[in-house]
Amino acid sequence: MKNVMTIGQLARAADVNIETIRYYQRIALLSEPEKPVKGYRLYPHEFVSRIRFIRRAQQLGFKLQEVAELLQLGDGQCDDVRSRAEQKRAQINQQINDLKNLRQTLDALIKTCHADSASGHCPIIETLADNN
Repeated sequence: MKNVMTIGQLARAADVNIETIRYYQRIALLSEPEKPVKGYRLYPHEFVSRIRFIRRAQQLGFKLQEVAELLQLGDGQCDDVRSRAEQKRAQINQQINDLKNLRQTLDALIKTCHADSASGHCPIIETLADNN
């Protein structure tokens, strides 16, 4: 019995809530153990590692569908996993560049607003309302 646990125990051990586990089951990231005639479903202790893997992959920017693909590839497919990580890094770099551009645009609008504060109109609102 030491190698199995209830869903509540699993949630505590993996530092997630029960609904997260149920959601992972609905989207097939985790299997759902058979429910015994009496008692509670019992989950293998290995599920703690799997849930932690899912959470760490999400922290690195992988979407749950991508996490599912990584789990399907498994440990012996390092080239494929590395390729997916490189793709994710390129995507993140593009997002960083997009955010930098957004920041520059906002900085310019804020600067214009400070310089034109006495005119009675707001350059930020005018720019956002511009239909061109």
